[in-house]
Amino acid sequence: MKSLHELGQELLTRAQEASSGRATATINAEHRSLKQLVLALRAGSALSEHENPGQATLQLLSGTAIVTTAETAWRGSAGDYLVIPDRKHDLRAVSDIVVILTFVKDPNRPEPPAATDPKE
Repeated sequence: MKSLHELGQELLTRAQEASSGRATATINAEHRSLKQLVLALRAGSALSEHENPGQATLQLLSGTAIVTTAETAWRGSAGDYLVIPDRKHDLRAVSDIVVILTFVKDPNRPEPPAATDPKE
């Protein structure tokens, strides 16, 4: 078991140094369809618009973020939880953020950019 706080801090350090402004870690690699990632984005960074990978939620551990669809924008801060809409959306970091992204992988949809983030 690892502290999510410690993992988040490690990822934020990596995100500060990464050209993408982000860093991720999978926290339940043993599951086949349920995926959970801890994602850190430095302030001003984003995951550009992408499809929902299936059933997905976002839990903000620290910082302030905005999730935007064509129809609406949701602004959240530490402790907030969002069921990600089943449509294209983006995620922008207003401040440095750490989130837990949980999704049930739909084999007919691409994984979100955070899940395929190259190691930097």
